[in-house]
Amino acid sequence: MFGPDYIQRALIAAPVILFSLTVHEFFHAYLAYRYGDSTAKDMGRLTFNPLAHLDLFGTLMMFLSEFRFGWAKPVPVNPYNLRNPRTADIWISAAGPLSNMGLAFIAGIIYRLFLGANVNLPDAIYVMLQLGVSINISLAFFNMIPIFPLDGSHILRSLMPPRYESQLAAFERFAPFILIFLIISGVTWVILRPPVIFFYRLFTGQ
Repeated sequence: MFGPDYIQRALIAAPVILFSLTVHEFFHAYLAYRYGDSTAKDMGRLTFNPLAHLDLFGTLMMFLSEFRFGWAKPVPVNPYNLRNPRTADIWISAAGPLSNMGLAFIAGIIYRLFLGANVNLPDAIYVMLQLGVSINISLAFFNMIPIFPLDGSHILRSLMPPRYESQLAAFERFAPFILIFLIISGVTWVILRPPVIFFYRLFTGQ
């Protein structure tokens, strides 16, 4: 991982990581606002300024993790302000991963167009586009894991019958520790590797 080209790749990856995390959180905030909750907007989170969204440890994980798993500060949402709270929570939670898949698709299209047209660009541009695909796909699928505090856990909570609320709340107390174990042990990549590789090849044609 920390090979001779690590610094170079980290410098190329930095703007991709910052932009990807920012877009992810922006769309959480935007959907919350559209569903009636202005909490994130009032706290300055409805913005493309990365400084408003970044979590130091989560951002470092994007650089230190071989497979680009990381996170930003969660967008605050007040469910009492939402119209149709359960439906709203599903779409608010899904907005971040969906935005990352959209970014991955766009980066893949641009990459394939440049490559197909033999455009003479610096290698760093092609690497940045490849990272734009891989990082965003990884972010999307990682955040869809149904373990608190990831987006997938909110979707699961909204889809489950209310009678299971107490059991789910009890599990969520330990969920972050389970998530950290899955990341450190490499189990996360074993689970996510097939869909990440599938969509990377689909979007880049490689």
